[in-house]
Amino acid sequence: MDILLVGSGGREHALAWKIAQSPLCDKLYAAPGNAGIAQHAELVDIEADDIALLLRFVKRAGIDFVVVGPEAPLVGGLVDECRTAGVKAFGPDKAAAQLEGSKAFAKDIMRKHSVPTGGYQAFDRAEAAKGYVSDMQPPIVVKADGLAAGKGVVICNSHQEAGEWIDTMIIEGRFGSAGSRVVIEEFLPGEEASILAFTDGKTIATMPTSQDHKRAYDFDKGPNTGGMGAYSPAPVVSDTIYDQIEHDILIQTVHAMNIEGKPYRGVLYAGLMIEDDAPRVLEYNVRFGDPEAQPVLMRMRSDLLPVLLSTVDENLDEQEIEWDDRPAVCVVMASGGYPNSYKKGYPIEGIDEAEALGDVKVFHAGTAEADGQTVTNGGRVLGVTAMGDDLTAAIERAYEAVEKIHFQDAHYRRDIGAKALD
Repeated sequence: MDILLVGSGGREHALAWKIAQSPLCDKLYAAPGNAGIAQHAELVDIEADDIALLLRFVKRAGIDFVVVGPEAPLVGGLVDECRTAGVKAFGPDKAAAQLEGSKAFAKDIMRKHSVPTGGYQAFDRAEAAKGYVSDMQPPIVVKADGLAAGKGVVICNSHQEAGEWIDTMIIEGRFGSAGSRVVIEEFLPGEEASILAFTDGKTIATMPTSQDHKRAYDFDKGPNTGGMGAYSPAPVVSDTIYDQIEHDILIQTVHAMNIEGKPYRGVLYAGLMIEDDAPRVLEYNVRFGDPEAQPVLMRMRSDLLPVLLSTVDENLDEQEIEWDDRPAVCVVMASGGYPNSYKKGYPIEGIDEAEALGDVKVFHAGTAEADGQTVTNGGRVLGVTAMGDDLTAAIERAYEAVEKIHFQDAHYRRDIGAKALD
């Protein structure tokens, strides 16, 4: 079959890498893709959120299956448009994608259907939000309700800081319409973990656990980013907690969406905080995480494409998915200045040498081709991912690979996976 992959980040490179291995894949396109994805797919110069142009290409090229990587086109209704056109598409429809598109919607679902999470309240007036905050004990979590590219969450250590961020979002419009409404949340202590599951709305197939590293610098210092690295599995999730997450969170959420008349199909991502063996949901994503997808998909032994198709055809229960027992670690190499301003266009060297180490795959996130050379083209540039017989070996191999790669002003965290060793 002919397939269109939508997106251009490290997650999409991991998806392209896996999809291209499938004997079911005759031709793979990617819109807009990046320099790494171009190794597996023919690139199409259409942005991921341009739904009208994407649909026009799908019809013109006779695409059989659309795989949507990022959240914006899912929230924008690309899957709905494809299905209306008679084309299969992987991912939740617009109604179900509200689980990520609106933090308030997700919190309301959790409250109504007894999914464990923290206390919250949503506001579209700054003064009302600040009044609610005044009765809370810091730290206080302030979130933009809509999509803010992973940067709309702030942990505030004082009432003043929370008030300033409320003004920044609602009054000053830092995140545009995404921040015109804010969700004020109870701060949840503990250790974070991520867990993803395939679902066709009737069955779930839970993937191995992982843990992201959101802060820009070592020891969880600096501003939030889209993710500076991840590892899988996350040992903070014991077998008992894993079963609890499946039953009380994943199954319960899919069931809740059915009750609400918004059946959920695709990948459901639960970002969790775990304290005293009790998991609670921080947020949902409606797609593979980035960078969590890189180590998780590297551990997937099975053909990915039939699994993606089964979520659309509602026969996920017929799939048997095999996973590599070895852990995987992804270290993100970023542009200098990220997550704030940074420059593009710097040549990248050493990717082939890194992959020659074995059990290493360098996933491109923000790259492009210029004059026959791979250059930087984003904040997060590469996701250097390695496997090992144990977590220590995987970490060592990942950083050995990182040392082979060079571009101007590159920066990366040097403690990815350290929490798991602790």
